[in-house]
Amino acid sequence: MRTVPLLLRSGPTVAAAVLTLALTTPTASAAGISVSTSGSTVSVTTSACPTSSGSGYGSASLLNSSQRSFADGRVVTLSGTSTSQSAVWSNAGTGTYTVTVRCANGDTAGSQAVIVSTVSTPTISATASPTRGVMGGLGGAAKDYGTVTFAAGGALVACGLVATAWVLRRRAKPYRL
Repeated sequence: MRTVPLLLRSGPTVAAAVLTLALTTPTASAAGISVSTSGSTVSVTTSACPTSSGSGYGSASLLNSSQRSFADGRVVTLSGTSTSQSAVWSNAGTGTYTVTVRCANGDTAGSQAVIVSTVSTPTISATASPTRGVMGGLGGAAKDYGTVTFAAGGALVACGLVATAWVLRRRAKPYRL
């Protein structure tokens, strides 16, 4: 009887944790391609496209959610060696993209969805500073008021101490004035 409420309470927490891990994993691979993101840069690596009679390895396309065909996306030529080819797109905006790799012989090496989430970096800006610096001194005053002012302040502090002592003494003996 007690396991059902426990499962109902922990179910959304576990689902949120799994969803968070699935969305934050920057590398995904499918059918011969490996896609990764770093900030606003998306890169794809494959080894499924051998060179085809000197015409290169093929091309890769980065498609946003509104683009449907290979030619509609940002198409770049694969570069690399006969064992590993790659393509890179810079300045990809935040969103979900589909990366498709097409070899020079017309075969599709793979297609993979990737989420790009750019991390904003804090900017540092200069703040205005006082032209004459900080005016330090007794109490941070910028003007000297003299001996009379200090004597008056001391008298006020002394009156406050005497009043505090009188109130505390009266509280100790409530029958006296």
